[in-house]
Amino acid sequence: MAARKNPKPKSPKIPKSKTLTHLDAAGRARMVDVAGKRVTTRTATAHATLRMHADTLRAILDGTTPKGDVLAVARVAGIMAAKRTPELVPLCHAIALTAVEVSFAPDPDGVRLHVHALVRARDRTGVEMEALVAASLAALTVYDMVKAIDLGMLVEVLGVEEKSGGRSGHWRRRLTPGALHEIANPLVAL
Repeated sequence: MAARKNPKPKSPKIPKSKTLTHLDAAGRARMVDVAGKRVTTRTATAHATLRMHADTLRAILDGTTPKGDVLAVARVAGIMAAKRTPELVPLCHAIALTAVEVSFAPDPDGVRLHVHALVRARDRTGVEMEALVAASLAALTVYDMVKAIDLGMLVEVLGVEEKSGGRSGHWRRRLTPGALHEIANPLVAL
């Protein structure tokens, strides 16, 4: 059987009204100058999902893992990560965050844990990256805390759910995280 060649991915079409502001005219990376933007309340929520064995999820929810309260540690890790986003993502601005909340919800399927991060600030630029970093680091911390009992866990479906504030206003993902999960990862339960 001949090997199939993967077609080269097509470049996304960027509307002429949109520009990649992190690049200068010569295509070099730069930090965007936001001095001329208005200070507004900026809010973003992000979501990540972990897939694991049902026994692992039960142990996390019951607080019976060998390392203790996994969700408390992961919550603090997500909050700390949001505050350190500019150190992790090179072109992000340092923003004075006014609120960071990280929460967890087990999926009814019994094998997934949803991580939700909400970030808020009054600033000249958005907080989407801070929300994404919070959700992803909280998920990675859950993985780290229970990898001894379930090395096969997967961190899946990281994305912004909603954002508000700034020139672009309000945006909300049309698909629910669960529906996005089914599209992005059609694996059967572990």
